Amino acid sequence: MKKTYKIEVDCANCANKMEEAAKKVAGVSDVVVNFMTLKMKVEFEEGSTPESVMPEVLKACKRVESDCEIFF
Repeated sequence: MKKTYKIEVDCANCANKMEEAAKKVAGVSDVVVNFMTLKMKVEFEEGSTPESVMPEVLKACKRVESDCEIFF
């Protein structure tokens, strides 16, 4: 399953850090963050639900970029 989320991030480098952090979260198979459109596309592993995975993705992203936001 793939879902797209609106994000708030200050710079392209920060967006790249968010992408790398999100890829390491259990239940995520792939992530693409586009700074220009302020969107995050997340592909979830089989059996994972966005409701259970996205709070962990947000925590991981906030560890690398504390003022980022993901709207889900």
